[in-house]
Amino acid sequence: MPVITTIDDLRRIYKRRAPKMFYDYTESGSWTEQTFRENTSDFDKIRLRQRVAVDMTNRTTKSQMIGQDVAMPVALAPVGMTGMQCADGEIKAAKAAEKFGVPYTLSTMSICSIEDVAAHTKAPFWFQLYVMQDEEFIDNIIARAKNAGVSALVLTLDLQILGQRHKDLKNGLTAPPKLTIPTLIDLSTKWRWGIGMLQTKRRTFGNIVGHAKNVGDTSSLSSWTAEQFDPQLDWGKIAKLKEKWGGKLILKGILDVEDARNAVKVGADAIVVSNHGGRQLDGALSAIRVLPSIVAAVGDQIEVHMDSGIRSGQDVLKALALGAKGTFIGRAYIYGLGAMGEKGVTKALEMIHKELDVTMALCGRRDAATLDRDVLLVPKNFEGDWV
Repeated sequence: MPVITTIDDLRRIYKRRAPKMFYDYTESGSWTEQTFRENTSDFDKIRLRQRVAVDMTNRTTKSQMIGQDVAMPVALAPVGMTGMQCADGEIKAAKAAEKFGVPYTLSTMSICSIEDVAAHTKAPFWFQLYVMQDEEFIDNIIARAKNAGVSALVLTLDLQILGQRHKDLKNGLTAPPKLTIPTLIDLSTKWRWGIGMLQTKRRTFGNIVGHAKNVGDTSSLSSWTAEQFDPQLDWGKIAKLKEKWGGKLILKGILDVEDARNAVKVGADAIVVSNHGGRQLDGALSAIRVLPSIVAAVGDQIEVHMDSGIRSGQDVLKALALGAKGTFIGRAYIYGLGAMGEKGVTKALEMIHKELDVTMALCGRRDAATLDRDVLLVPKNFEGDWV
């Protein structure tokens, strides 16, 4: 086993061990992938302000996200098909997050169900909801989340229709994978992944199969999901869903100041500045580039979180210093999961935590909650001069 010191080390191992279609599902964006690339490259434009002769003892990364104590202001983002990256992936990721002391967010499009994750964890987790046209299904899944003790609902707003992801289309992405000749050839080299999959019963979308009308098996699943994302989702429907849920609500997929203001009006507890990891509207600005304007507009009225592009503890620090109260990581922990299972997720969290802690110290700060723009050197035109 090579010495692992960066998230990219995990990515390289993950690429060797995961089937190509699932690696590509993670490591890609929509259309030309411009936004996917800029989500990470725009972090590189921000420099850090080194400070010396400052007492660096008694540092803490502890904070809160929507009133919940966290070991660091980082949550595991919802990622569809996590259980295809590694057998029982959602359960393993949730257990790693629980032990580390950060929130885990389960996707509607998970392989392990809400009930599966609840049965294998003690700490309450968060649940991400895609709004479907089948209202009965939505009512039932909200009730299931309540019964499982879910402590926050994360409502994704930027997937009313699916962005075109060329790699997924070319790979014929399915869960479980269809056994075509190219797929069989690829799987023959991924024996570790295959052994894990043979040892679990969880191989398709556990929150949907057996719960949605007329979806009793994988053959009926693809047609159901293709038709179900609700293109009519609007702020009125979001307000009604908030009322149905009745608990903490986080709105994910905010990339515009006006949408952030609307999120405040419907009474959300937090928003996530996000472009779906560059997987929806290609050509949109990176999340880190629009974060400052959204914080300036609504940061005193609502808790602002950020995801899309975070690959290190330094990225976390930059987002916090630009005003985010919390961050989400997706690909960073998926790399770890696909590389080493639960241990890999823990390794990803440990590396991000160490990078955050050490960078904070070298910038002259001892408390993650005190990070502000004073620790950064931001280009004058970073947010852009757009017409």
